[in-house]
Amino acid sequence: MKKIAVQMDHPHQLNPKGDSTIVLMREAQRRGYDLYYYHPTTLRLAHGEVRAMLHPMTLHEDDVWYQLGAPRIAALDAMDVILMRQDPPFDMGYITATYLLDALPQHVRVLNNPTAVRSHAEKLLPLRYADAMPPTLITADHQEILDFLEKHHDVILKPLYGWGGHSVLRLRSHGDNVHALLEMLGRTHSLPMIAQPFLPEVATHDVRVVLIGGVVAGAFARIPIAGEVRANMRVGGVPVAHQLTPKQEAYCARLAPDLHALGLYFTGVDFIGDYLTEINVTSPTGLRTLERLYDATPAAMFWDGVEVL
Repeated sequence: MKKIAVQMDHPHQLNPKGDSTIVLMREAQRRGYDLYYYHPTTLRLAHGEVRAMLHPMTLHEDDVWYQLGAPRIAALDAMDVILMRQDPPFDMGYITATYLLDALPQHVRVLNNPTAVRSHAEKLLPLRYADAMPPTLITADHQEILDFLEKHHDVILKPLYGWGGHSVLRLRSHGDNVHALLEMLGRTHSLPMIAQPFLPEVATHDVRVVLIGGVVAGAFARIPIAGEVRANMRVGGVPVAHQLTPKQEAYCARLAPDLHALGLYFTGVDFIGDYLTEINVTSPTGLRTLERLYDATPAAMFWDGVEVL
């Protein structure tokens, strides 16, 4: 019987109706796997062993959807698979967890591979496929951002390591508060930012493609709420079924096997129109949405693939 440990935020923070981590855990439990939960802050390395505070975990179908057993500090090398599923921020705590997981013996499968997650930031990874991206500037220099804005007139500016649509700004060359917005963002985000032209297609929808084990598991569009430039479901975007365009399909045919070879088994690829904008590798979402829209079983596909890794 497989032993599965899930490194994630505390279960009470998860949405049992929509969280992809829960979808994966339910399928693992259905297959008879032993499930354990631990919080990433309990990771430690002692006497040459990577350990964590493990809680046996059982999932239920009612409102009280999970039950945790008595915790104990245990070596993670007894696990068959570890799912790294905590949400960003992608900060030094997150990075430290990847280094500790790197120290596990090879027989323990960590998904996604911690070295790959650490080495491929979600807004930088698309640079491997620059021909699929819109014009892109990455800089901490406000004057460079202003020059980019002057050239493109309408620009989206995002923190390089932000997530979930947080602190995303739209700048217009005729706006009278551009300098104030840059100063505000600079005070809260001292690292380089990423600027790209505003793509008008986002007013109607963006697209999330779920990749599992080197193949497309499914795709859906996300429709933003009125007046919003972000289509993320965290900020109210509504998912609907979507047929990939020929360009989106061609790009995914390139990305899927490449990402899998990097050790990124489960990813979420985002498009606006036919432009690649982001590749989610930390804790990708969308499994529950695929279930609802298509009566699909992406979690079964996930574990079927894990069993033959």
